[in-house]
Amino acid sequence: MPDFMPVSMQDQLHSRQSELRTQEMTVRNGTANTAFQADGLDHKDRTAECGLLFFCLDNQERNNRKKVVHQYRQNGYNIVMDVDSGSVHVVDDITYDIISLYSDHTRSEIAEIVKEKYSSVSKDEILEAYSEVQALVDDGTLFTHDVVKDSIIDFSKRPNVVKALCLNIAHDCNLRCKYCFADEGAYHGQKRMLMPFEVGKQALDFLVASSGSRVNLEVDFFGGEPLMNWDVVKRLVEYGRSIEKEKNKKFRFTLTTNGVLLNDEIMDFCNREMKNVVLSIDGRKEVHDMMRPFPNGSGSYDTIIPKIREFARRREELGLEYYVRGTYTHHNTDFSKDVLSLADMGFHEISVEPVVAPPEMDYAITEDDVPKLLSEYDALAAEMVKRYKTDREFNFFHFMIDLTGGPCVYKRLSGCGSGTEYLAVTPDGDLYPCHQFVGNKDFLMGNVWDGVKNTELRDTFKSCNVYSKPACADCFARYYCSGGCQANAYNFTGSVNGQYEIGCILQRKRIESAIMIKAAEADIDGEEDQEGK
Repeated sequence: MPDFMPVSMQDQLHSRQSELRTQEMTVRNGTANTAFQADGLDHKDRTAECGLLFFCLDNQERNNRKKVVHQYRQNGYNIVMDVDSGSVHVVDDITYDIISLYSDHTRSEIAEIVKEKYSSVSKDEILEAYSEVQALVDDGTLFTHDVVKDSIIDFSKRPNVVKALCLNIAHDCNLRCKYCFADEGAYHGQKRMLMPFEVGKQALDFLVASSGSRVNLEVDFFGGEPLMNWDVVKRLVEYGRSIEKEKNKKFRFTLTTNGVLLNDEIMDFCNREMKNVVLSIDGRKEVHDMMRPFPNGSGSYDTIIPKIREFARRREELGLEYYVRGTYTHHNTDFSKDVLSLADMGFHEISVEPVVAPPEMDYAITEDDVPKLLSEYDALAAEMVKRYKTDREFNFFHFMIDLTGGPCVYKRLSGCGSGTEYLAVTPDGDLYPCHQFVGNKDFLMGNVWDGVKNTELRDTFKSCNVYSKPACADCFARYYCSGGCQANAYNFTGSVNGQYEIGCILQRKRIESAIMIKAAEADIDGEEDQEGK
């Protein structure tokens, strides 16, 4: 959530009603226990964050405004999200039902309805639970109002600062992945080519010149397959390091690779210079080989798996970041097995995400696939809870969520910054909003010599945020997904402010699962604390 908002996870429990809970939770000091708490500052105490102004309405005004509360049950937990305050509550059954009735019923009506459902519970106990809900409302952690929308500074007026580049160092690839958005490295009809050093050098100069006072700059070596242009990668890193002190900049280089060309020299260089590496593998051998073959049609799994395992092992030993990243399709909707196969091979940092493809492709995710995919996320989340604090524990990128900090409100509202703060560079120096728009001339923004010339397009992307997208207005996930991917929205609706509906459904499930995992981990930690006393 925006970092001016109080973010907490609370167990709102009634010790006398523990039999009503679907899973026992730890109760400390009576009926309420704070499992997660932010820095303790109420949002009323903060007047500005990240250059964005906001105000807070008093309780009366807040209660007269639209409020978004999301409730769901998963893996034995009753979870209540107050979207606009950022609070997350884990509650018992009675409290859960009271909250679901709170907006549309009076106190006495709620008491009668709940009493009818829970006949063994006294009315006084129900009213006591209601009072606890009301206390959360009065405290500004439940049924709050949107304190951002009415006072946010117009995004289009913020400075034009570029913070990150995706360098398409190679428009060529040594694999022929069937789902590749980059047309197997050719990027929609562009000629296959490698980026010359001079173009990459100019791209770094453009980034430095366009970054204003920002010190930390990010450069991702991408493709195609960037290791096909390895000498230029090394020279560009060397050049970037050579100008850091003079320009008062710090480059954070990353590399995305399919692993085919990995060797000891490349691994050692990356472990010295790359903040992060992303290693592409889809999971089980049969799944990977079906979608990620060599040009001759043979599978690539056996070639890459020993290399990326060794690379990941070395980075873990050095405490360096990496991810193994896969894609699931219509052909492996049981994708949790692919995630777990990677975890069981010893990878601890894993990302496997749904393919985004035109509906006519045989591997595209369909609406009929969605129920199965949702159940897979449920199963994966439950398995991760089981593995918590064991030697089989791992991180799943799409379940990682920061409930006590995270990006500022600006990042929460605007997402990745494509077309403004983040740009993609082709081998011949053209600029696009991101790598997924490369090759679509409607989105050509300029080049690394002349800078951004299509300022109208830049302003369109600058105006993209959760408030510019109608589908985000009432969505509980809006501060977590930041409005979703502009490229996916455009490809499915023709507008960067559109909605890729299947993607939204899956994203909401991932956020629910991530929060459930946090609740379960807090539960486990609490039990250990009790045992240690």
